Amino acid sequence: MTRVRILQQGTIHCFPAGLKDSDGNYVNVEVSAVAYDGKSLMLASDKPIPGEGRSAVFKLPLDSRGPDDTRLEYLTQAKIKQAVKYEDFALTTNGRYMIATTGFDRIDDHTHDLNDYNHLLVWPVGEPEQVQVVDPDPRDGVEGSLELRRKMTAAVGEPYYKIEGLAAIPSDKGDGLLLFGIREQGKSHDDFTYQRRVIGAHFIVNDSHNLEFIDALHDVYSFDPCDHEGVRYECALSSIEYDPYHGQIYLLTSFETEIDGEEVIGGYLWVMPLEDFHAGKEPTLVTLEDGTPLEFEHKAEGLAVLDQERLFVAYDNDRNHQLGSVDERDERHSCEALYTILGLA
Repeated sequence: MTRVRILQQGTIHCFPAGLKDSDGNYVNVEVSAVAYDGKSLMLASDKPIPGEGRSAVFKLPLDSRGPDDTRLEYLTQAKIKQAVKYEDFALTTNGRYMIATTGFDRIDDHTHDLNDYNHLLVWPVGEPEQVQVVDPDPRDGVEGSLELRRKMTAAVGEPYYKIEGLAAIPSDKGDGLLLFGIREQGKSHDDFTYQRRVIGAHFIVNDSHNLEFIDALHDVYSFDPCDHEGVRYECALSSIEYDPYHGQIYLLTSFETEIDGEEVIGGYLWVMPLEDFHAGKEPTLVTLEDGTPLEFEHKAEGLAVLDQERLFVAYDNDRNHQLGSVDERDERHSCEALYTILGLA
């Protein structure tokens, strides 16, 4: 299952064209998270989508023609709207719960102004009105997964980090092992190194439908893509996805660099059996059918397993509006998110 073919590419209209924020600036969708619950695609932008009836998290049906954005629905529950900078989704291994993480890449030690960037949320699939904050600060009235952030900081070992991957995999402890993928870590947001590091902790979902960790966050896995001859650019972890159909795990990496004054973005996809993941072995670089490395032309940030034969890739190109091979038009609109559906060869 290391070779793929491109089945479909396209764009998703995520909000009305020309939408502006409170400062009068055009809103740009930057999809960084995607999951598929068997019925709907769940997507999230790492930038807010303003409006009383909107949020950065939305869902839409997927049929044989692709995502149907004419039936897009926003998740507008207060806790979901409050969290900022969504980076990844995960389904529990039994498929009953959706878990969402923000980036955890900023905090204010003196105020609660940046708490919204530090959220891990969980809700029963199809019931977002039951959303809960995981591992909150024990003090009443303080929103955010601030106790979890304290545990993350201890596990990472440095004051700055950015979480961009999330996956739940089977385990003989509790209800599974929850994995967090680290993309950046260092002393500060302007003094860091790119990472392909995974930390995790075992968890249960309790009778109140909230997630509880039953042991400490610890190092689980890391690898260096630069050692692979098919990788042309330094890349960092952008998503983790468990494939229950084949008992394997996907690692999505993306890159953003500059060559001769021109921005170059893209990504690579890696796969490995769960036993190799636990053994710390190197993943396999996914290729096209002819054996050449699959190098995404856009910044691949979200990955979802659709079924036994298909994967869904979402892109977060930030302010880059190039469409490339996705569409014959020159540029995407700010309200459009790009995607690719891959078939396992």
